[in-house]
Amino acid sequence: MRFDYEGYDRSGALVSGTVEALSRREALASLEGSNILVRKLEVAANDEAVNVSLGFAGSNRVGLNDLEFLTAELSLLLDGGVRIDRAIRMLSGSGKSRAVSHLLTRISSSLKQGKQLSDCLAEHPDVFDSLYINLVRLGEAGGKLPAVFRELAKDLAFRKDLKQKIISAAVYPMVVLMVCVLSVVFILNFVVPSLEGLFADASSIPWYTELLLDTSRFFREWQWALVLAVVLAAVLAWRYRRSPSLVDQREKLLISTPGLRDALLMVERIRFAGGLSMMLEAGMPIDRALGLSAENVGNSILRKQLKSAIAFVKRGEQVSSSLRKTKLFPDYFASLLEVGEETGQLASSLSNIAERTRSEFAAWALRLTTLLEPLLILVMGLIVGGVVVIMMLSITSIGDVGL
Repeated sequence: MRFDYEGYDRSGALVSGTVEALSRREALASLEGSNILVRKLEVAANDEAVNVSLGFAGSNRVGLNDLEFLTAELSLLLDGGVRIDRAIRMLSGSGKSRAVSHLLTRISSSLKQGKQLSDCLAEHPDVFDSLYINLVRLGEAGGKLPAVFRELAKDLAFRKDLKQKIISAAVYPMVVLMVCVLSVVFILNFVVPSLEGLFADASSIPWYTELLLDTSRFFREWQWALVLAVVLAAVLAWRYRRSPSLVDQREKLLISTPGLRDALLMVERIRFAGGLSMMLEAGMPIDRALGLSAENVGNSILRKQLKSAIAFVKRGEQVSSSLRKTKLFPDYFASLLEVGEETGQLASSLSNIAERTRSEFAAWALRLTTLLEPLLILVMGLIVGGVVVIMMLSITSIGDVGL
């Protein structure tokens, strides 16, 4: 629940804002804990309306696109010399989305209570991960907040572009698959049954014709069960998509499948190297930066390898030689790390590795989409064309069957 308040801060200045709390008593205690003498406290007039509209519109979640927009705009405003509290107030009224406005209103309210920006962001772990929060905290401590938001915006822009490329690569195969399935369903339901009358009095028919007719009969009788099984499988897969056993199987499959393994390693290398580079440039100690960067890696198998490498670093080994033992850094990239470590330019080397890997991944995605189109057309042609050919052969064989 949200409460609007008016009161006086420690210096006696009149302040106002909004505070989140479960009850009026909790809101009052929170404000008193922030050294605000409350003069007026009431439930926000639009609190219920906001919650209902968010739930109805389905936009109560701040997604990657929203986070990238928010970070990029904050970077521009801070580079222009705008104070962080004013920048957040400006963005809250930008009309980007109700979810973003609601989030920024809550952050602005926390800032008015005297909290650090990093602490305000930490109150929303579903939006801001530990890497984001720790980088902001370092930027506050070192006076480098504009630079931190600039690097975070660059990283989020890549992640947004990566997501769009994956979706684009998946949309075309899904459309072709749908067309193929609908074509086969139409043929088996409406075209093939018309052939049954032609062979009703035949004493013998070709095996391929019999196979086609039996398949059509089976599909017409049991297609409701097939549709139900597909829907049930999709629901179960969605519901249990994050179960440990399924996640482990999926990650093992990805890291052991040629082609997909290369893409996975490139994506995780970008996440790790990009995050580690940003934290080192912000002045974070190497051991802490390595730990946070490892948590930024999504694949648990690679994450375990990185944590083992971090243990070697803590024992005194070089970062480059420790990371060389993981699948994430082959010899070439490990050599770049070694040069950067020897010259004191480790952060620069990591940034270079992330940029090189981004280029490699863009080339891989382009090759994939280029190859998928003719391959899928060929598969669709074989399936649909095969059914049509069998039908034509069956029709032409009518004169040869025994009556």
